Amino acid sequence: QLQLVESGGGLVQPGGSLRLSCAASGFRLDYYVIGWFRQAPGKEREGVSCISSSGGSTNYADSVKGRFTISRDNAKNTVYLQMNSLKPEDTAVYYCAVRTVAAGLELKVTFYAYWGQGTQVTVSS
Repeated sequence: QLQLVESGGGLVQPGGSLRLSCAASGFRLDYYVIGWFRQAPGKEREGVSCISSSGGSTNYADSVKGRFTISRDNAKNTVYLQMNSLKPEDTAVYYCAVRTVAAGLELKVTFYAYWGQGTQVTVSS
């Protein structure tokens, strides 16, 4: 059974950093575009970043460009999201998912499936 598990969330002060991990079980991540999404209370889920199967191409939401970096280690079957210069507006539950629609590196929620359970990121002083 395909399963993704996110980890690495927590409470951090504004300006701080966190690294999220998305580990796969039951399948190899190598073949798939993987995306990171987030959902804040009362808001719709939104795309944050995604990475091609080889890791050679990435895409970022404008709100995180220059602050977040997505990467993958296919040997460890894991995708990472390094988050620097965190802001209170980054507070959300972060999810990873597998792209199931052949559509380049668009960050559309409907193009992704096999969502993990999410990891909470709270940015507050």
